[in-house]
Amino acid sequence: MLVLGIETSCDETACAIVQDDGPAAADPARRIVSHSLFSQLREHAPYGGVVPEIASRAHIEHLDGLIAECLHRAGLKLQDVDAIAATAGPGLIGGVMVGLTTAKTLAYAAQKPLIAVNHLEGHALSVRLSDDVPFPYLLLLVSGGHCQFLIVEDIGRYRRLGTTIDDAAGEAFDKTAKMLGLGYPGGPAIEKLAARGDAARFNLPRPLKGKPGCDFSFSGLKTAVRLALESCGDAPTEQDKADLAAGFQAAVMDVILDRAKHAIAAFDAQHGASGKHFVVAGGVAANKALRAGLVALSEKNGMRFTAPPMNLCTDNGAMIAWAGLERARRGMIDSLDAPARARWPLDPGAEARPFAGAKA
Repeated sequence: MLVLGIETSCDETACAIVQDDGPAAADPARRIVSHSLFSQLREHAPYGGVVPEIASRAHIEHLDGLIAECLHRAGLKLQDVDAIAATAGPGLIGGVMVGLTTAKTLAYAAQKPLIAVNHLEGHALSVRLSDDVPFPYLLLLVSGGHCQFLIVEDIGRYRRLGTTIDDAAGEAFDKTAKMLGLGYPGGPAIEKLAARGDAARFNLPRPLKGKPGCDFSFSGLKTAVRLALESCGDAPTEQDKADLAAGFQAAVMDVILDRAKHAIAAFDAQHGASGKHFVVAGGVAANKALRAGLVALSEKNGMRFTAPPMNLCTDNGAMIAWAGLERARRGMIDSLDAPARARWPLDPGAEARPFAGAKA
């Protein structure tokens, strides 16, 4: 099976073709046949974050050419693919509409099935393209727009254990980097500067650490960084900034590891943790200190730490194509009136469950 996938939910314009020969094949293979990506980092860097209108216009400008390039690299025509998948949400609604409308047009013109993919499901299943991880597994999705723990039970079956009640971790990295004058994206810049800093110098909070449940909060930490920076005077030194970067990174890591302990316990109660996979996806998963901490925590609890390669951790077309392929195999096909959605939780029932740290 060959599936073309399109991703336009934020500031990456991407498409890819993935292939799966299936378990009955003599030499079964799951692979990325071709991929094309236009990164909009330069367009958004002057603003210190993603500007939705600029992102949508860039998607319109580049998507058609990327799809043509992707097919050409694969040596395929549109008629050769078995289905067309596109992100239908959640994300910046203008960008989501660009990709989904393009996919609908191609599906109609080529008479191919359309699969409207949840962007979060793309991240959740990407590890099955790179490592063929079996169900169920525990997922930490940690990126600029999302920060949550999910139990991935099967295709279309997800249980959310916790999420951020304000900012995502990646967003906090970006905004902290902006305050420190480091530019966008903030994650790699913070990590590089933190290597020269003293994490113990500033007394920064660890929001929700020690509280019940698996939810996150990073807004207060971000505010604490701003106040600490102001305490350094009108011209903070490079060492001031390095110490703040180190302290911020350590605080985020402490919070995530604390929440992860609770998530592992919840997963263990339902499925048994021993031998199961703890999967981490999303751009923040590239942070070396965080990854080392999560590897150690997984091993301590008898779980196998797994993360997709970095090109599948950040937003990309292959994860959408793969999620589309897995859904197509199950007959999960969508109609051409599938809506674009700014919000689309993987576990709709989680919205009805109270904040895990609240009193019953």
